[in-house]
Amino acid sequence: MTLIAILVGTMAAGIGSVWLAALLSFGLLARYTQHMLSLAAGALLATAFLHLLPEAFESQISPQQLFATLLVGLVFFFLLDKAELWHHGHEHHDADHAAQDGVAAHSHHGHQHGAERVSGGWAVLAGDSVHAFGDGILIASAFMADLRLGFVATLAVLVHEVPHHMGDLIVLRQSSNNRRIALVKVSLAGAVTALGGVIGYALVDQLLNYLPFFLIIASSSFIYVALADLIPQLQKRATLPETAAQIAWLGIGIGLVTLVSSLAHAH
Repeated sequence: MTLIAILVGTMAAGIGSVWLAALLSFGLLARYTQHMLSLAAGALLATAFLHLLPEAFESQISPQQLFATLLVGLVFFFLLDKAELWHHGHEHHDADHAAQDGVAAHSHHGHQHGAERVSGGWAVLAGDSVHAFGDGILIASAFMADLRLGFVATLAVLVHEVPHHMGDLIVLRQSSNNRRIALVKVSLAGAVTALGGVIGYALVDQLLNYLPFFLIIASSSFIYVALADLIPQLQKRATLPETAAQIAWLGIGIGLVTLVSSLAHAH
């Protein structure tokens, strides 16, 4: 039952986020790009601080060890980011600069020159696959702790992957000029999430005593993405109406995670 839930959750997060990103990138919903960043930040922070961390701290492991793991996790994801293995670069600029695409361009090292677009597209796919594999392990860890936590983690991963995949689709579209091919490629990379979920299930199943540490690592990933990647982008837009909208969508992200958690807990 747990493995089935992990497979469903990882496929929903890995591939579902790609298709939702396609709707936002190529459809009439492109205007909501910035709102998705706020929603994702709220969902990630709520999942980490209201669910994963409390679950981990209910164990018999000392708080000092868990906080040390959280610190190491944050530094680890920072180093991965610096090594460009953890491709979170959701740098969406003003949509006016990419009106024909319907969404702002994805900023990534090496994608800023036309001659590097093709190789850059494959670099995006490689980074996506690494990222998706890690997301699968994080989701599996949450499901192993509690089904409710698994659903919440799946939701958090899904909403934060949407703006990420929006940028990926634009980069790949520039290299192939074909929406369908771009969508298939990013979907295949997203499917690696399920592979990470299966391996995560086998790994955590053998190391159940260390499950709280897996939850802490998952939390550090969510916190890092929200604070180091998503929120700094939101701070670039400072007008009062935009700030109010960002805060509102941040609250919606937190509320959505809380709602999903309460519904899952009720069942």
